[in-house]
Amino acid sequence: MPPPDADDRGRRISEDEAEDLLRCICFKNGPPRTVGAELEWLVQERGRPERRVAADRLAAAYAQVRALPLDSALTFEPGGQLELSSRPAATLMECIDSLAADLESVRTALAPAGLTLIGLGLDPCNPPRRLLHEPRYDAMEAYLDRSGPAGRAMMCSSAAIQVCVDAGEAEPGPLGHGRRWQLAHLLGAVLLAAFANSPARAGRYTGWRSTRQAVWAALDPVRPVAPPLHAEPRSAWAAHALDAPVMCVRHDEGPWDMPRGLSFRQWIRSGAPRPPTRDDLEYHLTTLFPPVRPRGHLELRMIDAQPGEHGWMVPIAVTAALFDDPEAAETVYRAVKPLAETANSLPAPLNPLWVQAARHGLADPELHATAIVCFTAALEALERLGVSAAVSGAVAAFHERHVLPGRCPADDLRLPSLVKELGP
Repeated sequence: MPPPDADDRGRRISEDEAEDLLRCICFKNGPPRTVGAELEWLVQERGRPERRVAADRLAAAYAQVRALPLDSALTFEPGGQLELSSRPAATLMECIDSLAADLESVRTALAPAGLTLIGLGLDPCNPPRRLLHEPRYDAMEAYLDRSGPAGRAMMCSSAAIQVCVDAGEAEPGPLGHGRRWQLAHLLGAVLLAAFANSPARAGRYTGWRSTRQAVWAALDPVRPVAPPLHAEPRSAWAAHALDAPVMCVRHDEGPWDMPRGLSFRQWIRSGAPRPPTRDDLEYHLTTLFPPVRPRGHLELRMIDAQPGEHGWMVPIAVTAALFDDPEAAETVYRAVKPLAETANSLPAPLNPLWVQAARHGLADPELHATAIVCFTAALEALERLGVSAAVSGAVAAFHERHVLPGRCPADDLRLPSLVKELGP
């Protein structure tokens, strides 16, 4: 579909046009060819993760980072988290090498200020603090505050690794992209459990291995959830997006409107407070936060940021190998399919499978057994994909340290400033 011109973007959109756009732009047919990743980081004082960095000090350091000639897109989240988004890469190694070079540049730029990138899914010590004051974030905070404090923690304190894989070929039959879509949601729970790395919040252990995922799941009843897995994905996602509540109605001048209980479909039909456009639909999609978000490709959003200099490579490599190596994908699909019985009772991430993954990590026996199959298949696939020894070695080390004994990175976090032992 050719990109729309400015006039088309600003023209009132009909309900049929919105459904067609959602079906066409969110799942694109084609064999898997590219991989991408987005890395979010907490930025903290070197050696003192419990000490909050002053806003002016952080701003001065970020001015140095903005001047870097990076290949990745550089953005900053509302709480000051730093994000690098790779270009779509033709190979896994191209993606990793590009991000590694950019990370080295960023770390070097932050070092003179005594700052470093911290791989944790949620700030374990400090309460949320919003540094970016823009209409989008003002509206998001006001909207999410209606459901409680989880929104501010999500916006200002969380950090994740998002892996992007192609949506793949539509398969024969009524479900179309259903197999790869289902794989994303079942394997997603295994990835969440294996890489859970946020056991604390506000100075206390919470009893969750991934408190970040628990925070995201608590945003509101609709925004963080997936559509039904048993339905054809294009139609299910289109219906889900159109029936989701509108977070805000933007205006060029004056405050943005904050309607209550107005779905995008209702907005189209009513045309009030002003008629919606294609631009509004595309913006609306950016305010939906399911664990797997279709954006032409599939964006897997359930993985906590990882510790260590090279820890971020492991979930990218494992995810890409399990989705795009045909032999590994078949092995893993058979391994995760039994999880569907636990996962289909409620949408992800609210069903028991995802809750168990976030709370217990690989201490859950079923997730542990499945993770061993998945990581073994990933290691074999990485050999076929010809990745570097550094990448395959990092995955093998994670497999030995965490997967085989049924542990996740959250089990390793011990900060003297934290209180209350990690619960079951």
